[in-house]
Amino acid sequence: MESRRVDLGWMRIFAVIGKAGSLSAAASALGLTQPAVSYQIRRLEKQLGVRLLKRQHRGVQLTPEGQRLLDIVTRSVTEIDQLARSFRNETDRPTIRLHTDYAFSALWLIPRMHAFRALHPNVDIQIVATQRTSADRADDGDVAVVFGTRREFECHSVRLLPERVMPVCTQGFLDRHGAISTPADLARARLIHLDATEPSPWFDWRRYFAELGVSRNPNAGQGDLSFNTYSLVVQAAVGEQGVAIGWMGLVDALLGSGMLKTVGPMLEAPDRGYWLLPPRKSDVQSDLLVTWLKAEAGIS
Repeated sequence: MESRRVDLGWMRIFAVIGKAGSLSAAASALGLTQPAVSYQIRRLEKQLGVRLLKRQHRGVQLTPEGQRLLDIVTRSVTEIDQLARSFRNETDRPTIRLHTDYAFSALWLIPRMHAFRALHPNVDIQIVATQRTSADRADDGDVAVVFGTRREFECHSVRLLPERVMPVCTQGFLDRHGAISTPADLARARLIHLDATEPSPWFDWRRYFAELGVSRNPNAGQGDLSFNTYSLVVQAAVGEQGVAIGWMGLVDALLGSGMLKTVGPMLEAPDRGYWLLPPRKSDVQSDLLVTWLKAEAGIS
């Protein structure tokens, strides 16, 4: 006995026949032969056990059963087409990959992303964050923002943020532990460190005090905290756990809101900072991101 399960491949064929009004016109629209279309309809009628079409001298006419079926099939085919278009649109949406480190992505990039989304709502961004991003990119079309010195990167890199640092802490920490008025006071305070390889690629407390010509008593370090990511360093400072080195550009919002305050002189490393590495093979989407990053950093 033949199965009554209906092959769903007939839906579009039947929908086109209903719209075209003839088997030959439907065959032409579908890129099939007229006998092939006729065979599919006869097979469908046999499966359903009803006549769907009345063959006429010119074209075909739907039977009442055929019209009922066409109403359902048309809605289904339309919904399937709409869903397929949405799948294609999602697949075809442009995506930009930006490689950077945790600190830049969390403290500088994410608070500003709403501005990029407002300008380019149809562009998807994939943020690839690591502990410390290297100059190597997985794909020639990727954009990177990397901390380091100019000699580490290609000549076409652009410095987004110079390395300028100041000690920062909360007013609550000062209220409990006393004011910090001089570098000597700072050397006696509880400090929050960012772990790094030696020699440190950025300002650490040892280098900061060396630049100021201040020695720190080894016993002063009791109670210090160390973290392997700068975001945790900043979080600990906001949590009134000690004094951290604040990178200007990363902690500006916290300083502006009063959550943190500066308690020491600013130092700058002229050749270090965050560098923007454009993609090796630029395209429209990556150019949008590069242009926006430069504008946000105040670079013309």
